[in-house]
Amino acid sequence: METKNIADYIKVDTINLNLESKNKSAIIKELYNNLKKTNLIKDEELGLNDIFAREEMGSTGIGRKIALPHAKTKAVDELIATFGISRNGIDYESLDNENVNIFFMFLCPEDKTQEYLKVLARISRLIRKDRFIDNLLKAGSNKEIIEIIRDEEING
Repeated sequence: METKNIADYIKVDTINLNLESKNKSAIIKELYNNLKKTNLIKDEELGLNDIFAREEMGSTGIGRKIALPHAKTKAVDELIATFGISRNGIDYESLDNENVNIFFMFLCPEDKTQEYLKVLARISRLIRKDRFIDNLLKAGSNKEIIEIIRDEEING
């Protein structure tokens, strides 16, 4: 199986550079509504419930202003992802207790554990660089977000 880049999973029209929600629960729903635009979620209620169930196991706010709300679920047949920015940042119960501005949300089929782990690992690698985070926060368009992610993945 060919490994796709993170940018390949994110559909440009699902990105939101100005998330409006003020709390964790609302921001998850707002991101999820963008993910639904892919028309690849078979059971919308199940997908959202699985994301909330994953959050209950432990916050996906990983620090450095970033959260990765995600779930393995029967609601999708392929891995799908979206991206969002909260300009003011929200309390997301992050590991470093800092507010979160950058969100990568994804759903993965339950039987695609390898792909799921690869995506988590790739995002984790990308976000180690302050320059990458700064570039995401400065991006002016959805297309620019994809370009920044793709460039970082290819050129590092």
